[in-house]
Amino acid sequence: MRLFDIVLIGTGLSMDAFAVAICKGMCQREMNWKKAGIIALFFGFFQAFMPFIGYFLGSKFANFIASIDHWVAFILLALIGFNMIRESREVKTEEEILCDASGDLKIDYKELLTLSIATSIDALAIGFSFALLKINILFACSIIGLITLTLSTLAVYVGFRFGTKYKSKSEIIGGTILILIGLKILLEGIRVL
Repeated sequence: MRLFDIVLIGTGLSMDAFAVAICKGMCQREMNWKKAGIIALFFGFFQAFMPFIGYFLGSKFANFIASIDHWVAFILLALIGFNMIRESREVKTEEEILCDASGDLKIDYKELLTLSIATSIDALAIGFSFALLKINILFACSIIGLITLTLSTLAVYVGFRFGTKYKSKSEIIGGTILILIGLKILLEGIRVL
């Protein structure tokens, strides 16, 4: 897997965090870069850490399923991608949860921890796939974490500027990217590419 593929996977994975960070940004009356940085650090850390955990879980089973690893990677990526697209269609009231009573951006560390874990569960499965494909996990986790950190910071600003206009589109784009990467891995595994 090339750097370009890892960047695309990192971008796709970061879209859940991007969508939640947009909601957080919508709560701001004025752009607060410190709060945006805190949000981005949480999301970036967990998006980088979860594939690491998945990798070590996956490496325990890699020898048992080596002959079908491309199918497993494809199925995991496709399921995650389709789930992201499905979630983009649901009506959500996250804005009510993510803002404080005054309508300003709320930084509740317990809630931010929960949101960070929830938006990075998909990355756990990706880490499992990375173990099957024998990817350099430290490099991949660093790239995924940096992409999520950057895009989450940007998302808080986008939320501040544009509100909900781009939220569901980001989830659709992220899901589509993951499905396409999974398809590419499958086609390479069955020697079509």
